[in-house]
Amino acid sequence: MSQWITEWIPQVMNQLGYGGISLLMFLENLFPPIPSELIMPLAGFAVAQGKLALFPAIVAGIVGTILGAYPWYYIGKLVSEERLEQLADRYGKWIGLDAKDIHKANVWFGRYGHQSVFLGRLVPGIRTMVSLPAGINAMGLISFTLYSLGGISLWVTFLANAGYKLGNNYDLVEQYLGPVSKIVLVSVAAIIVLSIVRKQLRRRA
Repeated sequence: MSQWITEWIPQVMNQLGYGGISLLMFLENLFPPIPSELIMPLAGFAVAQGKLALFPAIVAGIVGTILGAYPWYYIGKLVSEERLEQLADRYGKWIGLDAKDIHKANVWFGRYGHQSVFLGRLVPGIRTMVSLPAGINAMGLISFTLYSLGGISLWVTFLANAGYKLGNNYDLVEQYLGPVSKIVLVSVAAIIVLSIVRKQLRRRA
């Protein structure tokens, strides 16, 4: 992680408070290299120091994240998948994105629908991408918002509380995300298997 990011994030938060949390989480969704895994634990640490209150900090993080999800949603809605893949291959390296990522995300959404938006918000590296196929497949705005809010609320609350509990050791959050992410992925796989089994049973009935 670039040193300027690790120095810049606390400065913005200290100067703008809750508004800074929302701004940072908004930018994190537009530019994935800015990590929510650092922003929200830092907010939790600020709560532990008495500089902020926990509930407003969580709300600020949720607001910024959901606002940051809309630009990608509308890009997917207004630009064809083919054109997006072309742009990703040309410019996506700046945000760690390529055409294969977009295609895979769209195939995933096509198979598992709205639940992929909720679950995708809980998995690092997928949270931003999940907005694109939602837009490409014309998912309704209200449904997109509600499913996104569900996953976002869990993710932001987890990170903020982790930073609050760990105090000065908030940087350890990243070490715990690996196992948590694996649990989420296993849960997603289990849901997929169950849905496939149910469909097969319905066809046989």
